[in-house]
Amino acid sequence: MKFGPVPLSEAEGAVLAHSILADGVRLKKGTVIAARDVAAMEAVGFETVIVARLSGDDMPEDDAALSLAEALVAPGLKLGPVFTGRVNLLAEAAGVVRVDTRAIANMNSVHEGLTIATLPDYQRVHADQLVATVKIIPYGLPKSIVADGVAALGEGALQLHAFVGGTARLVLTETPGFKKSLLSKGEAVVRERVETLGYRLSDVVTVAHRTEAVADVLETDADLIMILGASATSDRDDVAPAAVVAAGGRIERFGMPVDPGNLLFLGSLDGRPVVGLPGCARSPALNGVDWVLERLAAGLPVSGADIAAMGVGGLLKEMPDRPQPRRPKST
Repeated sequence: MKFGPVPLSEAEGAVLAHSILADGVRLKKGTVIAARDVAAMEAVGFETVIVARLSGDDMPEDDAALSLAEALVAPGLKLGPVFTGRVNLLAEAAGVVRVDTRAIANMNSVHEGLTIATLPDYQRVHADQLVATVKIIPYGLPKSIVADGVAALGEGALQLHAFVGGTARLVLTETPGFKKSLLSKGEAVVRERVETLGYRLSDVVTVAHRTEAVADVLETDADLIMILGASATSDRDDVAPAAVVAAGGRIERFGMPVDPGNLLFLGSLDGRPVVGLPGCARSPALNGVDWVLERLAAGLPVSGADIAAMGVGGLLKEMPDRPQPRRPKST
């Protein structure tokens, strides 16, 4: 592709590099200049114009953008219209986006004129949300470069895992004198949290904050088990995680490098995930439990290593009503 100023006499058939608005002449950048456009510009005093002229081996920007977008599209994703060298990819349903960050970085390293911007890996999305955008910077690029970009993407660089839903059981615990309002608030917030992910909170059980009492109510046909304790879980041997073990389950991870949400624990019982909810789960504000529940709702496995990797980006917005803020109040 050749780019630069040319005499008007040589502009026909080239691509207009910059929009023109002068004395009634309106031409948008990207316009393929026709004879009438040359005459209109000449009539208002233009002698030269900045253009891009594609060679026979060049692919126009829209075609190049579409080639990359088609290599990215996957089940659950749809392509938007092609315009000015850009194609957007949108989610067809609510779910979690997986991004092969290495593949995207490799593609963006092929040539400065090829660009793809995506949401972060494991980002939750709603239906019709923008997931990625492909943009070709110049007005055209050699076909070989576009082909290299497509090859760098490979397969599955972008995937949408829609929320599959299921049933859930919530176990609430109470201690002597525990406020009933906290039980009802916890249930209401957790119900709203999981139902937006496609789960149906099939039953809620309230028991004493004792290991044996919790263990006795963990057996269920529900797809997900959650425990929200009256007291924060402070150790693997504390009431809630100990109850999972006593019921025949195991603890995969206690604690997470996400704040708010540090005191979450993840276990399993009879092949079903068990999530010990931190106290901040009583607030609808984003916290670490959302990241875990979103993945589970989308049918994605969550391991201890997955939780360990959540630390980068895991410093979430502080909740002002938390009893122990990150910065202690001065005395």
